[in-house]
Amino acid sequence: MGQPVERESGDRASENAASSQLPPGQRLQRGWPVTHYGPVPKFRPERWDFRVFGATADGEKHAWTHDEFTALPYASVVADLHCVTKFSMVGAEWGGIPARTILDTAPPAAEVTHVMVWAEYGFSSNLRLADFADDRTIFATHKDGELLTAEHGFPLRLVVPHLYAWKGPKWVRGIEYMTADRRGFWEERGYHNIGDPWQEQRYSYQEEPGDGPEL
Repeated sequence: MGQPVERESGDRASENAASSQLPPGQRLQRGWPVTHYGPVPKFRPERWDFRVFGATADGEKHAWTHDEFTALPYASVVADLHCVTKFSMVGAEWGGIPARTILDTAPPAAEVTHVMVWAEYGFSSNLRLADFADDRTIFATHKDGELLTAEHGFPLRLVVPHLYAWKGPKWVRGIEYMTADRRGFWEERGYHNIGDPWQEQRYSYQEEPGDGPEL
C-alpha cells in the first residue's frame, strides 16, 4: 500500500496559490496593516475639496467639493495591493472614482507626460500619465464595500494596483498635470521613481537610465 497523502486545507491551498502569484520578494498578508508617515489628518468636509491643476487642456483649474466629488460615477475594481515593505494583500475590492473619470472630466493638455498626486500635509507621489490612466487606477473611497477608515486614507486614497502602494497616497486632495517628470516625496528620499513590484523596483539605486530625473 502507498503512503497516505497529506492534503492541504482549502484555506492553506488558497494561500499557497495566492503566494505563488505574488511579485518577487513579497509575502501574503492576512488583514491590512496600517502604514503611513506622519499623523492622520482630521477630515473636515466643509473645507475639503479635490483640485486638478497644472497643464490642463483648457488652462483652467478645476475643483470639486466633497459632495460633488463623491457624486461622480462610482465604480469598483478587484485588485491586489503590494507594499514596498514586502507584504501583499490580494483580492480586495476597491470602490470609488476611476482616474479615467478625472481625465475625461478635466483633461490634461496634449503635452502632459506625468501626474503629481497631492495629499494632505504636502505629501506627493509622481506617476507616468499612462500609469495614472490605467483602467484599474482608482480614487478609492471604499474597500470591500465599506468606507475606508481614517487610518487607511479616508476620505480618499489612490490605488494603482500595478505599482507599489506608496505610489497611491492616502488622504489625496488633488492632481497636478506635468509636462516633465518630477519626483514626489518618497521618490526624493531614495525610493524608485517608477515602483513596479513585478520588477522589484524598490529603491532609486536600482534605477536604469531614463527611469526618472536625477536626484
